[in-house]
Amino acid sequence: MPTKDKTTSAIAMLKEDHENVKDLFDKFEETNGSATKAKIVSEAVTQLKIHATIEEELFYPSVRQEIEDEEGIMDEADEEHHVAKVLIAELEKMTGDEEHWEAKFKVLAESVRHHIKEEEGKMFKEAKKTNIDFKALGSQMARLKQKLMQEGVPPDAEANMIAKCGLRGDSPAKNAQAKLQVPLKKAS
Repeated sequence: MPTKDKTTSAIAMLKEDHENVKDLFDKFEETNGSATKAKIVSEAVTQLKIHATIEEELFYPSVRQEIEDEEGIMDEADEEHHVAKVLIAELEKMTGDEEHWEAKFKVLAESVRHHIKEEEGKMFKEAKKTNIDFKALGSQMARLKQKLMQEGVPPDAEANMIAKCGLRGDSPAKNAQAKLQVPLKKAS
């Protein structure tokens, strides 16, 4: 029986990752149990860390080398990754009982959904105009993904920063509210 070629296009692989993580975001929003939510967050964080590493180490450098990026698509993608990785690093330091845990994950989901829309709507379209061999790149990405799934993702700069500085703590607005001497309410 002939073996089927398991090589996947780099872009198809990234799109599949996008769908998987968006499904996790949807499940989180539909779930009420805190244990189930914690499991979903853990899975999403792992998938996002692997995905970001693959993009940053293989896909982005390949695309950056081939496109004329007058709009700054690649730089914006780098910054969107940075923001997501800060939130991920904070979520990894949290237990799930903190007041801002759910809000932090929801903000991560919103940010990642925006990033996916821009990647698929702009970056991938520009990438497809190049001479990149997406099958060969997909093979490299699949090998790296497998390695990261087995060995884990090494701490990145954002994880190291959060490890050093810690979490932000409670809401700045709530802290300020607690310090107010006079309540700011309309006189009746």
